[in-house]
Amino acid sequence: MSKTVLVADDEVRLVNLVKAYLEQGGFRVVTARNGRDALFVARQEKPDLILLDIMMPEMDGHEFMRVHRQERQTPIILLTARVEEDDKIIGLELGADDYVTKPFSPRELLARVRAVLRRGNQPAESSARLRVGNVSLDLERFLVEVDGERIDLTRSEFDLLAILMGTPGRAFSRFDLLERLQGTTFEGSERTIDVHIKNLRSKIELNPRKPRHVETVYGVGYRFAPE
Repeated sequence: MSKTVLVADDEVRLVNLVKAYLEQGGFRVVTARNGRDALFVARQEKPDLILLDIMMPEMDGHEFMRVHRQERQTPIILLTARVEEDDKIIGLELGADDYVTKPFSPRELLARVRAVLRRGNQPAESSARLRVGNVSLDLERFLVEVDGERIDLTRSEFDLLAILMGTPGRAFSRFDLLERLQGTTFEGSERTIDVHIKNLRSKIELNPRKPRHVETVYGVGYRFAPE
């Protein structure tokens, strides 16, 4: 069955171009021209991935994410004409998995869509469940529990946690983590990893300012503390 992608953008020509290209790539595409319509379509269609413009009328992309993330953890790729890094960081902090700056190549966008969806379908390399201390991660059912309590993570946060928990005690550089999340095809800011780590800590750590699980290895990057 074809994966469904919601394209939310107020630029009609761009929406039509992206829709045509994604459909040629085998995806089912639904569209919305503003944030409020996007929220309605997302609730009705339950897309597998959302391409989301930041600057939209009625409800912008950031506000859409604030509302949508309370309901579902759909992977989101931001479409933005803004070049300021802070705008991208805000989107990542709200739970976006990736971003593409306009103007972009439809071919690159299609590759990014497939990459994000592929991360969600990768089988476990060994065990379907990882457990380190009081943190449990189920790779097949996309479930995370801390002290038996279920924690909702975005796709990128889940994948990042899986990488770190896969080899407790190993220090990963930001570049290593970015490469594993996005693949070697794309260029990205290593600050993206810092934002995902910050979000992850806020969800699984009792005190995010003094993390017990996801530790900073100064001069290197991050590691998951061994039991």
